[in-house]
Amino acid sequence: MDCVDWLTWFDAPEYEFARQVLQRGVAALYFVAFLSSLNQFPALLGERGLLPAPEYLSGFSRLRRPTLFRWRYSDRLLRGVCAAGLVISALLVAGIPQAGPPWVPLIAFLALWLLYMSIVNVGQTFYGFGWEMLLLEAGFTVAFLGSDQTDPPRTILILIVWLVFRLEFGAGMIKIRGGREWRDLTALYYHHETQPMPGPLSRQAHLLPKPLHKVEVLGNHFAQLVVPFLLFAPQPVASVAAAVVILTQLWLVASGNFAWLNWIAIVLAFAAVSDPVAHAVFPVIPLDWHGGGADRETPLWWLAITLAATLLLLVLSYWPLRNLFSKRQLMNASFNRWQLVNTYGAFGSVTKQRIEIVVEGTLDHAPDDSSDWREYDFKGKPGDLRRVPRQWAPYHLRLDWLMWFLPLRTVHEEWFYAFLGKLLEADRQTLRLLRHDPFDGVAPHLVRVRSYLYRFSTRKEFRETGNRWVRTLVHEPIPPVSLRGSSGRRR
Repeated sequence: MDCVDWLTWFDAPEYEFARQVLQRGVAALYFVAFLSSLNQFPALLGERGLLPAPEYLSGFSRLRRPTLFRWRYSDRLLRGVCAAGLVISALLVAGIPQAGPPWVPLIAFLALWLLYMSIVNVGQTFYGFGWEMLLLEAGFTVAFLGSDQTDPPRTILILIVWLVFRLEFGAGMIKIRGGREWRDLTALYYHHETQPMPGPLSRQAHLLPKPLHKVEVLGNHFAQLVVPFLLFAPQPVASVAAAVVILTQLWLVASGNFAWLNWIAIVLAFAAVSDPVAHAVFPVIPLDWHGGGADRETPLWWLAITLAATLLLLVLSYWPLRNLFSKRQLMNASFNRWQLVNTYGAFGSVTKQRIEIVVEGTLDHAPDDSSDWREYDFKGKPGDLRRVPRQWAPYHLRLDWLMWFLPLRTVHEEWFYAFLGKLLEADRQTLRLLRHDPFDGVAPHLVRVRSYLYRFSTRKEFRETGNRWVRTLVHEPIPPVSLRGSSGRRR
């Protein structure tokens, strides 16, 4: 292959639609991520948060994962980082940087990557989710897709497909190696009911006949263990494989709330969709994006940058590739401090019962059996038996997600006791994380923690009671506790 042939292969003009979706879609998800952090980080991890970032940074080694906050943290600086991320991501969604030379969107996406990595690396347990590193890796890789002045680079598109492969095939292998319920096809007897944050259609999905649940699991295995290999096939097979990934992810969007995990998988899958196939399915999508088939020449300096990025990501692929076929496969792990070319996976085993942690408070000083205990209502996690779960994804409710993990680990978490203390203080920014404060700003004298077994009501139970959930008290892991010196009013 001579130089001309190489350049002809390197440029992929038939993937312009894919580039548009990838750049704008990933930028849109960064916008959501920064918005989520702007609204929640100060209450969870800020100067007066549940796990204050300044205390964490006081023991933070500068040789560990990089963050802009390693020298100093303040809530004001955090809000500035989020504001910058929101502005840059909004410009990318609008396509403004892409209209310039290819180094402009490159710098914009690398800025998003560095800004958000700075937040993730001080986010502690509240940012310990696989989709955080997935968004970081996606932002870094998409940065090298170029601009409207150049054709999409084929090597970068292949690396994005490789990312989708690791995401899907890694999740499939985790399931096969995990709980028996994935192998005997019974996993979805439970999953729709016990998943971290059900959506508005989760109950209907749970009540489907069990044979259909087995078909769901078989479809999942096919989509995650077979289809990922077809993403590397010639067209139109690769586009068909991408369509399977997109459709299965849309079902997960409809039946649950997994922040931006499913949405980013949908966006990234478009890396395998060519313009001719997209145009054949949706004729409104143009075949010629730049009028008259204008020839766009790739500058040698840009070729050198994209090839250097390709080589870097290929070298870093050794560790996740080895992990995929390891008997001790790691799930959602990074092999370098820049969180590039990671390994992914979720739900290697499925929880069979749903235990919910319920927090209650009372104004009584010496409560007895007749005391008025009022329940704090969260935005996303189940509580009110009648309430229809909302669709929150791709927005991430971090407190609600951590509440789901408590009964799987222990309620005696540092952040949870800090949370109870904030409720006893009627702390404003903490209460804003909740759906409802039952005391309207007055600080309770006592709070307690109870655990309940939750299950979806049957159709008959729903007709009789109107309740979408049925719950049974299990025990009281934290008895009534008070906060000495509470003022009784919000501060």
